[in-house]
Amino acid sequence: MIRRQRLAAGVCALLAALTAGLALPGPAAADETEQAAPKVELVLDVSGSMRTRDIDGGTRMAAAKQAFNEVLDATPEEVQLGIRTLGANYHGNDRKTGCKDTAQLYPVSTLDRTEAKTAVATLSPTGWTPIGPALLKAADDLNGGDGARRIVLISDGEDTCQPLDPCEVAREIAAKGIGLTIDTLGLVPDAKTRDQLSCIADATGGTYTSVQHKEELSDRVGQLVDRAADPVVTPVATEGARECASAPSLKSGLYTDREEFGQQRWYKVTVRPGQEVRASVSVADDRAVNPDYGVLLRAVTLHGREIVRGEAAGDGRTDVVSTGLRYPRPESDDENAAAETVCLQVTNSFSAAAGVKTTPGLPLELTVDVVDGPSKASDVASFGLGRGWWLLGALVLAGFVAGLLWGWVSRWRVAVWRTN
Repeated sequence: MIRRQRLAAGVCALLAALTAGLALPGPAAADETEQAAPKVELVLDVSGSMRTRDIDGGTRMAAAKQAFNEVLDATPEEVQLGIRTLGANYHGNDRKTGCKDTAQLYPVSTLDRTEAKTAVATLSPTGWTPIGPALLKAADDLNGGDGARRIVLISDGEDTCQPLDPCEVAREIAAKGIGLTIDTLGLVPDAKTRDQLSCIADATGGTYTSVQHKEELSDRVGQLVDRAADPVVTPVATEGARECASAPSLKSGLYTDREEFGQQRWYKVTVRPGQEVRASVSVADDRAVNPDYGVLLRAVTLHGREIVRGEAAGDGRTDVVSTGLRYPRPESDDENAAAETVCLQVTNSFSAAAGVKTTPGLPLELTVDVVDGPSKASDVASFGLGRGWWLLGALVLAGFVAGLLWGWVSRWRVAVWRTN
């Protein structure tokens, strides 16, 4: 009886090991390309309103300093971090001078935690709130390199240096196609501050967070700094043409562009026999637009014949509209068969709301992937599984055998129980 129990346990263990071996993927190959160091700049509002005592019984400035110290202690080694201030140095009432008051407190570099903390400790709430100028300078601080770049803006009020609208500044930064993201945090914000900071974040694909407590501020800033260390694919800036003949030729990758309201943009992709092109496009409404809009992505030949299309629509409750398409080119018996040029056309039906600027255009993100097509015609008809059928069959067989063994062991245990 004991021998049978051991035998059953051994068979179950062997089956579990076999199933685990089928389910777990093999070790991934190491990424041969070394990514550039990610860069982050913390931009802190040090205007006079930061003296307000409404965050856990202390001032907003005290909460920001505590958050910075905790974040500096936890910043990953591979992240290059800098600190820029706005409104920290000018005490007067001259608006022109106050709107130039932004300075780099600590340069974007490998972090010296002691030096950075010492610099933060000297800050005292002082002057104006030149958010727009500070963002322009921060973008320059992060210029250069291919790694992830992120600005984390912490403010408690609206920009006081209009007409340099910080939301327009963020759109201009995004229009440069440098892959820079701006995340914003509002300290006990009112409605106007919340709207402005949300607009800045939306323009660059960043996030906005409203903060009421010190712990929330520390946690959120730390998350954003850590996120910069995650591997990312930096989009490549491109500029679509008004017709296919003059369109840029794209390879597999991620691309960014700007598309005006109601405009068409053209791009070209080379597809060889036996390959498949997969493309997807997203257009974001980074400003107020009229409801009922859509995005159309078409693949056509050089002569204008439509091959395939994808389309999507929105009604005013979505921030991004995305669609995609796939076009496989069949294999040819002719070894010298020429490659085919596929023209990708992106069209949007957005319209600007009253009083909203139409420039720069809406942010567009285009993903292109050219891959080998199915190696056999039967793979296409195999319910989309292709070569995955063997794994599915092995898993079904393993489940069947496991069910039989479990039933046998259960019947044997019931028999033992009845005997005892």
